[in-house]
Amino acid sequence: MDALTCIKTRMSIRKFKTETVPANVLTEIIDTAKWSPSYKNSQPWEIIILSGEKKKALSRKLVELLENNVPPCPDLAPPESWPEPENNRINLLYQQRFEASGIDLKDPGVIQQAKKVNFNFYGAPHAIYLLQDKSLSQWSLFDLGLFAQSLMLAAHAKGLGTVPQAFVTDYAEDVKNFLDIPTDKRLVLGISIGYPDLDSPANGLRTTREETDNILTFFE
Repeated sequence: MDALTCIKTRMSIRKFKTETVPANVLTEIIDTAKWSPSYKNSQPWEIIILSGEKKKALSRKLVELLENNVPPCPDLAPPESWPEPENNRINLLYQQRFEASGIDLKDPGVIQQAKKVNFNFYGAPHAIYLLQDKSLSQWSLFDLGLFAQSLMLAAHAKGLGTVPQAFVTDYAEDVKNFLDIPTDKRLVLGISIGYPDLDSPANGLRTTREETDNILTFFE
């Protein structure tokens, strides 16, 4: 698969096969992603991969916190508002999801159920957490985003599926305690990874993108 095809055909996977991914394949994906660019080659990323009983136990812990109405406290606060262009794109996604599946992402009850599915990593056999030192600047968050994209593209090139997840960082301190991660680390992103179940209706929606003319300006 060439790079352009890999970028254009990657999609977020929300239903996975139960088959586990060999450790050497997961390692190869990280080996590839680590060549992402970063500010002054600082490489501000750390990676944890969960599988088997450890992943299942964390899922149970996260669902329990949710069902007990423990307030989320992520290391990165979620956005409280969006500018109009971005908000319009979000509303379009909600409309497309509703038309495709009947799921109303504005319904609090649906959001609660969506979080449970997130906390179970969409049935993926492996879960990845990306973290970095809390003292690092916003540039390092940008760098970690580059790493996350490289990781997901490398996975796609190997025939795997991924989905980036903010919800699984909702209880950041609890996750860090569970995994013995130092509290001075910033839990930035979760990623489910495994072999995609492309026959599942959960993977039937292909999201759209803004027209290039609306986001591109040339100066000569």
